[in-house]
Amino acid sequence: MKIPSLKIGQAVADQPIIQGGMAVSVSTSELAVAVAEEGGIGVIGGTGLSMEALRLQMREARAATKGLLGLNIMVAAREFKEAVLVSLKEKVDVVIAGAGFSRDVFTICKEWKTPVITMVSSAKVALLAERLGASAVVVEGCDAGGHLGTEAKTYDLLPAICEAVSIPVIAAGGFATGRDIGQLLELGAAGVQLGTRFLLSDECTVHKNFKDLLINAKASDLVRIISPVGLPANAIRTPLVEKHLAGDKSIRPKSCDGCLKKCGHEFCILEALRRARDGDYERGLFFTGKRFADINAVEPVKKIFADLLQETRTYLERVLEKEGSTPAAAG
Repeated sequence: MKIPSLKIGQAVADQPIIQGGMAVSVSTSELAVAVAEEGGIGVIGGTGLSMEALRLQMREARAATKGLLGLNIMVAAREFKEAVLVSLKEKVDVVIAGAGFSRDVFTICKEWKTPVITMVSSAKVALLAERLGASAVVVEGCDAGGHLGTEAKTYDLLPAICEAVSIPVIAAGGFATGRDIGQLLELGAAGVQLGTRFLLSDECTVHKNFKDLLINAKASDLVRIISPVGLPANAIRTPLVEKHLAGDKSIRPKSCDGCLKKCGHEFCILEALRRARDGDYERGLFFTGKRFADINAVEPVKKIFADLLQETRTYLERVLEKEGSTPAAAG
């Protein structure tokens, strides 16, 4: 059975899978290229990178693959527009904007003839994005890692948003298997975005300690926090998180680079995410989707794709068999 491709504007991915753009050097060129080579959309997380570092990441990825590449950038980042322009100049295929809503990105990307994908959490915002020129929307529910825009689950949000807009709707938020993909496609999603599943890949360049932490942690180790960005997030309970939850002021930053347009300054999120990337358990902030405990091994992207696609086919074939066995279908 052929799984449907994913069309975003003029860009067509052979497989309906987008790799989550995990920020502060988690989703780097090596991971993005590996995903793009398998027919998905490989994404570089631009938040937390200098413009020169982002330019080098994009350039390196573009030279390594003819597959589809995306930029994921937080609207809350102070250099949001600059990051979008750097990526467009390096021939990125799609721009994904989250953690806020920007009207400017539609104007910029229209001039460059590049599709924009907006993260949304309601039919109202999805409709606004479509009117402004979004080529697709990502519906991200409360089970995702990173910064969340809703307390609702993706499964509950998806039907109304699919009905409200005519552009592709991509489901995200705590998905890890091909069965998940099959169920979401059946519900009307055009594609699925996976973050943690690809963090736990050979090609993701985070420190081994980060991967080992997720592989060995239990579901009960996950807690909900409000990050300095002002949005809720799912993170592994670590010493830094314990201090944050307790209101410990000793973790407040001594200085500030002003990386965000608005920041609560409870701790330096940029530094905490960098420390997580480098495997610092004591001082790192380890974001993850809620389904991390369902992933039991770190594997190559090629194997992850093969397993996901086989599981998706199996699920969809079973759905077709059940539909074909109904009296109405038989008649």
